[in-house]
Amino acid sequence: MKKGFKFMSVLVVSLVVSLFLAGCSSSAKETLTVYNWADYIDESVIKEFEKEFDVRVIYDTFSTNEDMYVKLKSGGASYDVAFPSDYMIERMIKEDMLHKIDMSKVDNYKYIDARFQNLDFDPSNEYSVPYMWGTVGLLYDTTVVKEPVDSWELLWDEKYAGQILMMDSQRDSIGITLKKLGFSVNSRDSKELELAKQELIRQKPLVMAYVVDEVKDMMIGGEAAIAIAWSGDAMLMMGQNEKLAYVVPKEGSNLWFDNMVIPKSAKNKELAEKFINFMTRPEISLKNVEYIEYSTPNTGTMELLDEELLNNPVAYPSDDIVDNCEVFLDPSDFLKEYDRIWTEIKAH
Repeated sequence: MKKGFKFMSVLVVSLVVSLFLAGCSSSAKETLTVYNWADYIDESVIKEFEKEFDVRVIYDTFSTNEDMYVKLKSGGASYDVAFPSDYMIERMIKEDMLHKIDMSKVDNYKYIDARFQNLDFDPSNEYSVPYMWGTVGLLYDTTVVKEPVDSWELLWDEKYAGQILMMDSQRDSIGITLKKLGFSVNSRDSKELELAKQELIRQKPLVMAYVVDEVKDMMIGGEAAIAIAWSGDAMLMMGQNEKLAYVVPKEGSNLWFDNMVIPKSAKNKELAEKFINFMTRPEISLKNVEYIEYSTPNTGTMELLDEELLNNPVAYPSDDIVDNCEVFLDPSDFLKEYDRIWTEIKAH
């Protein structure tokens, strides 16, 4: 669930230039269109794929799963490969929006850790190949927050009024509140959701802002004391500000996955499968892991990782922490209720 921005302007400029040149000199080349989270790939990997397969890559980005879904659902664009998250993959499967992947063309699937196969959103491993995974937790400034941090309750502590950053995502903010209250992140119980809504309304006067990508600049720069963060973003921020620390609260959290899929609108399924296989090659996967600092599901890549990173509990948490987390499931059958609650929270 990457929402990065590091060096994105360089990537965009580079891709625009390369596409311009390709249009001038190589218009006949086979083309692959890719739709991914912002700054979620090493730029050199795209160039390497283009060179190895003598093709042209058109690369576009989205900010949220919902933005990606709407664009694909509306038919406003055609992409050969996309990178949605778990619950959105489940929804896209239900709505017949994805091709089944010919796994005989994805030899490198053998490197996908068994822990990340046969998950609820794609139980038969037919529609998606894992790319990255991680947790959602609390990122905090240790020079401001002095007490031990182990609970979502910290986000409701009045002593940090005006220093708290919440995630501008109904799924994540409602989800962590449900966990704080002892409920499932996938609750479809109206009473439980009403309690979560009231908790978030009660908290709202303490919140500095609801953010997504902006959290990185703000936490690195010391503008806030506490934020909800994805583990990979936490790794990035902690690398640039040694005062920051990250924890998955004791109540549990969300365990998320971003996978590669082939939309039904794809114009080049065969090349898409080559790209997915290429991206799952251990040494290629390693380049992406080192660039975006998220956790890999690739056992071949893990053998190549630096020991310090491999032993980092933020990137690779213990089984106890993972087992205490839940994967988001598709909420489309209850989406109007989530939308209503989030609208009421934001409007309060």
